[in-house]
Amino acid sequence: MFSKILIANRGEIACRIIHTARRMGIATVAVYSDADRRALHVQMADEAVHIGPAPAIQSYLVAEKIIEACHRTGAQAVHPGYGFLSERSSFVEALDGAGIVFIGPNRRAIDVMGDKIASKKFASDAGVSTIPGYLGVIEDAEQAKEVARQIGLPVMIKASAGGGGKGMRIARSIDQVAEGFTRARSEAAASFGDDRVFIEKFIENPRHIEIQVMGDKHGNAIYLAERECSIQRRNQKVLEEAPSSLLDEHTRRLMGEQAVALARAVDYDSAGTVEFVCGQDKSFYFLEMNTRLQVEHPVTELITGVDLVEQMIRVAAGEPLALRQEDIRINGWAIESRVYAEDPSNNFMPAAGRLRTYRPPAQEQRADGITVRNDTGVYEGGEIALHYDPMIAKLVTHAPAREQAIDAQCEALDSFAIEGIANNLSFLSALMHHPRWRSGQLSTGFIAEEYPDGYKPAQPEGDMARRVAMVAAVLDRCLHPVALNDGNCAEVVVRLADARQSLSISGGAGQWLVRFDGDSNEHTIQSDWLTDEPVWRGLIDGRRVVMGVDISREPYQISYAGTRSSALVLRPREDELLALMPEVQSEAGTKSLVCPMPAMLVSLAVKVGDQVKAGTALCVLEAMKMEVSLDAEADAVITRILAKPGDKLAGGDIIMDFA
Repeated sequence: MFSKILIANRGEIACRIIHTARRMGIATVAVYSDADRRALHVQMADEAVHIGPAPAIQSYLVAEKIIEACHRTGAQAVHPGYGFLSERSSFVEALDGAGIVFIGPNRRAIDVMGDKIASKKFASDAGVSTIPGYLGVIEDAEQAKEVARQIGLPVMIKASAGGGGKGMRIARSIDQVAEGFTRARSEAAASFGDDRVFIEKFIENPRHIEIQVMGDKHGNAIYLAERECSIQRRNQKVLEEAPSSLLDEHTRRLMGEQAVALARAVDYDSAGTVEFVCGQDKSFYFLEMNTRLQVEHPVTELITGVDLVEQMIRVAAGEPLALRQEDIRINGWAIESRVYAEDPSNNFMPAAGRLRTYRPPAQEQRADGITVRNDTGVYEGGEIALHYDPMIAKLVTHAPAREQAIDAQCEALDSFAIEGIANNLSFLSALMHHPRWRSGQLSTGFIAEEYPDGYKPAQPEGDMARRVAMVAAVLDRCLHPVALNDGNCAEVVVRLADARQSLSISGGAGQWLVRFDGDSNEHTIQSDWLTDEPVWRGLIDGRRVVMGVDISREPYQISYAGTRSSALVLRPREDELLALMPEVQSEAGTKSLVCPMPAMLVSLAVKVGDQVKAGTALCVLEAMKMEVSLDAEADAVITRILAKPGDKLAGGDIIMDFA
């Protein structure tokens, strides 16, 4: 076994690997760029080596610097995590030449399975069910259109060296094929240094299900059940769960056996994932094989009890798998939410900046069978850098049954406090409460279908609104005990947007009684909340309730169960007077295109003097390894352009003006 390993990665996956290595008694070496000098993985590792400037191409992607760090520290092996160098056979070759072990699969497996075109040909030859498509490299947009006509629309245009949803476009018309080809190739070149793309038939209403495999260097290979990753946006996974609500035991076994057969065919000797696109009828087709650890691996670990990182390390050290297929059992259900620095209400634009507040829910294993796990690489006061993926954390819950795991995830999301940077917590919570998600009626088009006009936080209604109003009244009583303590009972009006709730509240010292006007029922509220806590926890009529609260200004901001409210608490006379106040008229809409986040301007699609229609593409930005098109919101004339391709823009910078 190794005594010291180096982790050629950053963020939450580097921290995740360190946890297992520490438990195994293995010393760890972190590497870091200028931007990550104070990062959590650097603080956690036994040693840390600086490897260059912030851009990954000058630091984390430079194999020579990783090898030099190994020689300097005496690290015997390298775990690549995912992304960066994890699927580059040239890196494995360089490590071999330096006498350093790669904690991952052999070069042949990476070469064959890491290339999507080659892997599909190989899988087809091996008898694995594959999607109809053109497996050669598409040379130009005209060829792309011709291939699409032959296959039949809709089609998926994909980067051969792609992953993580990058370099992928769905085309439902021939015009979209040409545009998608250009975008996919450009994004592939920027993300992977390889602009090859191919085209395959797009399966309508599909589900994305993947099989976790593990092989060793002695010819053994097993599968560890499946994960469902159908909830995606821009082909990027948002929620994952294990097992899948679609599969029965027979289909699971067929998919698992095909995945293992493919792994054996390439002598696969590490953790890997065989991904399938599945029809609602349980038909399945090979999609790709990821020759690395997956982002969503924690859900598999929780339902099987197998530490995949530990198995990777042991296999790399030459140990045979101690597990056999008959040892693998599915225990309960696990749900994972990817917490990102992004603004869901602004087309999910990525964000960067400092985490003024970062307080995740407590990691725990409860007596009722609930487990809460939070894999992260950040801390309060730390920074989300512009140069890398905007993931903040992976929040995972495990329970005996799917509904219980979802309920635990709902509570954990409401318990998660992040301030100082845009994040997707409210969106994740809304997904968790969505009836279609809870029923398991999933497809990869879920988000586009359920949020066709984009996501906006909903206002609470019904009983949910009443609970929010009660908590708002309690918050106000805690903050203004003198003002509301008239005979120990106060009449208040809680305004939630345009809705009004009139109620009376009495009590204090952790227990309150609330009665709504016109309702004879009295509600009991218990909580030990302190005024500096960003999360309110308590019991309402004996039911556990958790809400995110921001009391730094009035109205109070309250997040609960996927809703977001501005709660203004008033005395009845104040409410009467406020009703007489004239409404403040909003200013006219902007006549400038403003950069929504720190980004680089990739290209301009217009020039000064152009008349554009609503929906016309104006420019393309690149931020956090993704290309984003900005479109005109209304008919206009371009009067001025203030940026040029290649410019690095800050959030709020004006790109162009309109008339």
